[in-house]
Amino acid sequence: MTAAASLSGWIPASARGDANCLGDRPSDFNAGIGVAEMLVVADARVQLVIWDDVKQKAVISLEFRTSVLRVRLSKSRIVVALLNSIHVFAFSTPPQKLFVFETTDNPLGLVCLGKKLLAFPGRSPGQVQQVELETGNVSIIPAHTSPLRAMALSPDGEVLVTASEAGTLIRVFSTSNCAKIAELRRGVDHAMIFSLAISPSSTLLAVTSDKSTLHIFDLPHPRALSRRSQSPSSPSEEGSNQKWGILGKIPLLPRVFSDVYSFASVHFEIGDDFSSGAPYIPPLGTSFGRPSKGVIGWTNDQTILVISAGREGRWEKFVLREGEDGRRYCVREGWKRYLGGG
Repeated sequence: MTAAASLSGWIPASARGDANCLGDRPSDFNAGIGVAEMLVVADARVQLVIWDDVKQKAVISLEFRTSVLRVRLSKSRIVVALLNSIHVFAFSTPPQKLFVFETTDNPLGLVCLGKKLLAFPGRSPGQVQQVELETGNVSIIPAHTSPLRAMALSPDGEVLVTASEAGTLIRVFSTSNCAKIAELRRGVDHAMIFSLAISPSSTLLAVTSDKSTLHIFDLPHPRALSRRSQSPSSPSEEGSNQKWGILGKIPLLPRVFSDVYSFASVHFEIGDDFSSGAPYIPPLGTSFGRPSKGVIGWTNDQTILVISAGREGRWEKFVLREGEDGRRYCVREGWKRYLGGG
């Protein structure tokens, strides 16, 4: 089987130079495609199909009683997110069901799959359940007090980041002990987080929201924090991403002055509705054939793709560069429509 996508199942062929993409969906599916991950397709209702692109046929089919909201794959696991449960199967023929976990309402199908860990919403709003895949042992992380909006697991599996419906703070946790190691501030006003994505080296975090802004943060990592605790940091390192400078060191001021902000931000195109011009956010599990807004994918540690939906769906390419002043900037390098021509 071939891997056909890297942006949570949505990346246009024009962005990859690859004709064999999920946009060219198999013609044998009679139902609308609502969720796609690599070469897994879930229709807008209750069926999940694994498509072998070499054999040009479906090799695995699973049916559920409620809509499939998200699918995650590894070489050994198939993970399916429903509204109130997470189902884990061995990637075999036929698939063997290994675990079922109950969750609070999870309409976005939030679930992260790593080599050793699985993370998804807990039974109470704002909680995260972290599961060891080999043993099924569960740890509970009280990440937020309001429902989760987005989650991401680092490629090395050592860091989990979460955002709630408030959209102001992104919290960073070490997966080894479930401890919170940092809070990153997107902004002061409430916002709808569209996507969280961690760079291939697990050192950078990208965030998009309905503010039409892409933020880039340095991602605190347990290994780096351990090294830093063994040697004093330089003044230039301390507060390098504190937006308010010296104000962040004045006691009794609100915490927003001392919080860590993104080191770079840039505008991205959200897209609009087909008729009213209002924000267009298709729910997961529908058969619109478009991604949600602001879906992020890293191609390397300097290049980011952002996919937007709407009347003229497009992907945009951003690169990280260092300016003459020594600061890092995020710059849009190009864009291309994948809907409506262009």
